[in-house]
Amino acid sequence: MMDDAKLIRETTARLIDWCAEVRRPLPWRLSPTPYHVWVSEIMLQQTRIEAVIPYYTRFLDALPDIPSLAAVEEDRLLKLWEGLGYYSRARNLQKAAKIVMTDFGGELPREATKLRTLPGIGDYTAGAIASIAWGEPEPAVDGNVLRVMTRVLACPDDILQPKTRAGIASLLRGHYPRGERAGLLTEGIMELGETVCLPNAAPKCEACPLNTICRACLRGETDRYPVKSPPRERRIEQRTILLLRCGERYAVRKREGKGLLAGLWEFPSCDGALDGAEALDAVRALGGKAVRIEPCGEAKHVFTHVEWHMRGYRLALAEELPGFLWKTPKEIEADCPIPTALRYYQKKL
Repeated sequence: MMDDAKLIRETTARLIDWCAEVRRPLPWRLSPTPYHVWVSEIMLQQTRIEAVIPYYTRFLDALPDIPSLAAVEEDRLLKLWEGLGYYSRARNLQKAAKIVMTDFGGELPREATKLRTLPGIGDYTAGAIASIAWGEPEPAVDGNVLRVMTRVLACPDDILQPKTRAGIASLLRGHYPRGERAGLLTEGIMELGETVCLPNAAPKCEACPLNTICRACLRGETDRYPVKSPPRERRIEQRTILLLRCGERYAVRKREGKGLLAGLWEFPSCDGALDGAEALDAVRALGGKAVRIEPCGEAKHVFTHVEWHMRGYRLALAEELPGFLWKTPKEIEADCPIPTALRYYQKKL
């Protein structure tokens, strides 16, 4: 049986050849500039490829380069990001773009160590930009890579432990090529993890270029890897959403600049699952009087560590309340970045 070093060398060689032959023509691969790779990798965090493509295209149409990203107003930036979620990603993109303009002459650095100094760029994203855009011998280790490599190596270590990720990165770094082959290797491991060595499903070992050297495959033990500790249980929060309408306009407000969904726009809401009478009381506490109320459905949104279980009411008011902006549904759609968690209720306006 091959030792680890020889196995990694054979794995990287096969993945480079395989990727050159079968990789999908994704938009960011057609023009792998540092900026394009950066934007795509940030968008792809926590989001499926199919969902990202239209957002990526729209984003680049509006913000085609680092100077335009650095200069855009935050509400416009968040509106372009609307629907992708995890809005801190967009804010960190802009923070990093401003630093690139002032400290790096408007161009992303090629060294992973310098890339890691920028907001929102960790080890994985730094490795992806450095290898794909710049041809640097730097691995990009994410969940796909960890799954592929722990199966290849039959590695029993918990992939949620930082030392496991660091160990896999170190093994790969010792065998990484330079130039175009560096990008092919990074994309090849990702591609294999996304299309063949699947998460939450049986891997397609018959289609895998590594099936004659992968230890887990050869032993019939692919279901044992990767090893990971169970996820932390999410906290459940009950919320009531109030769609306050006066004439053709609805009440919206901007959330505070810190915490969950910071700086995004929302409809008035209350803690807890209120019934109709309690919702009317909540409106009176805001200084208003509803002339009509009707329920508008229940929804759930899952964040990383929290679940919102929501119920909503549409309430007609005789007068607009102070403390809110009042906008028509079209104005809200055009001007206000509403978080994905509340899009169900935006459709009820």
